[in-house]
Amino acid sequence: MMLQIVNDIFQTFGASVVVPIMIFIVALFLRVQVRTAMMSAFYAGVGLTGFTWIISSFTPVVTKIIKQMVNGTDIHLPIVDIGWQAGSLASFGSSVGLSFFVFGLILELVLFFTGITKIFMPSNLWNNFGFMIWGTLCFYVTHNFWLSLALSSFMLLYTLVIAEIQADRWSSYYGVKNATVCSIHNIEQAIPAIILDPLWNLIGLNKVKMTPDYFKNKLGAFGEPTTLGAILGVMIGVLGNLSKLGTLAAWGQILTFAIQLAAVMTIFPLVTGVFAKAFSPLAEEIDKRRQVSPKSEAEEEKEAIHDKKRWFLAVDDGVGYGEPATIISGVLLIPIMVVIAFLLPGNRTLPVVDLISIPFMVESIVAVTRGNILKVICNGIVWFSIGLYASSWLGTIYTGAISHYGVAIPAGIVLITSFNLMARPLNALIFAAWISQSPIWIGLTIVVYMAFAVLLRRRRSRIWVYLQKMADKNAGFEGSKDKITYE
Repeated sequence: MMLQIVNDIFQTFGASVVVPIMIFIVALFLRVQVRTAMMSAFYAGVGLTGFTWIISSFTPVVTKIIKQMVNGTDIHLPIVDIGWQAGSLASFGSSVGLSFFVFGLILELVLFFTGITKIFMPSNLWNNFGFMIWGTLCFYVTHNFWLSLALSSFMLLYTLVIAEIQADRWSSYYGVKNATVCSIHNIEQAIPAIILDPLWNLIGLNKVKMTPDYFKNKLGAFGEPTTLGAILGVMIGVLGNLSKLGTLAAWGQILTFAIQLAAVMTIFPLVTGVFAKAFSPLAEEIDKRRQVSPKSEAEEEKEAIHDKKRWFLAVDDGVGYGEPATIISGVLLIPIMVVIAFLLPGNRTLPVVDLISIPFMVESIVAVTRGNILKVICNGIVWFSIGLYASSWLGTIYTGAISHYGVAIPAGIVLITSFNLMARPLNALIFAAWISQSPIWIGLTIVVYMAFAVLLRRRRSRIWVYLQKMADKNAGFEGSKDKITYE
């Protein structure tokens, strides 16, 4: 009965209402003034509503262009990405998903207040559906309720470890003190960003000044995100109309799409600034409790890295979506990933609706590489290509689970997926180990997690110092001045 009530509340009010309520509660918990807490809540609701309006309006446009690109080829990819929303609905429609929503909240509080994690996860409660969907898939396959609930809980544990590893970099890069992203579907990209960075430096990518500021300085008006969006829109539009470039209708669609993409590149940073205002008072309140005397920004950052009492507020990935390097690299990856999906041997997944989510998906990479757009694209190509194989393997399971828990599959589509939720190599690997129900494989995932959790606990400051030095090797970018502002 209680689980049904929780489900009804979330299905009725949605993220734009539930998240502000959570922000208000967390703000009061941090002893922020009631007026400030109320404005934080409103900014969260306004920001999420703005994101929803833009994405819901732009998604059909992107989908249409991509489908035209597909129809212009003889390649057949049977697993179609219909967006993460179906997975979210299914996760709230399963008993395992709803059970984790309640149990997960309790677990997050226990982990934080016992000091096991430095991330206060309840402030990003809505994104718990990312853990819930994997438990839902596990229950669909194994019919083992407790194993499925344990899987969702385990994924929360290792997600918190990864989030804490990259927390200092994300906070520093995006300019939101003591805050970080922590959603399972967008956090694992920090791993290839860290592992592959020495390779990219070896071939000289760290010396390539491919940053928003560099584009602006060298290209002038053509380096602005708005103009880059228009240029990229023309390129994508042409690819979607190759067979009819001689028609007026084709060029009407191409130029319209160019303006629409330019609008997204322009408006999203503005909405991001509003959304960030929801978290800035909370993050600053955390910072006030740490500081004992006035210090320079450099001294504050150095002290923060070694501060054992420092903790981070989990924020929605939308906070960083509109940052110039993030949205530019994310949009550039849209046509690249479509082409790769066509060419990748053995791939069965066609990314479509979740392509607009790629800027969310690259935030950790952007933060770790300090906005080096070329590195972000290279990391994205490697990790998301492997993710296409993961999504292809999971296609039948995901389709069965989504339809079983009451989400209608679009007519004409046999198999479905979510590029954002399922194209996750690490998550898929852990899922495979757990659905095997083998104590050996499950135990191995737990042992690996424990090793990294202990390493983080003992070497946290050294890890953060290493990542800072690694980020500093990227030439020509000290941090975007027009990323996150609160004024």
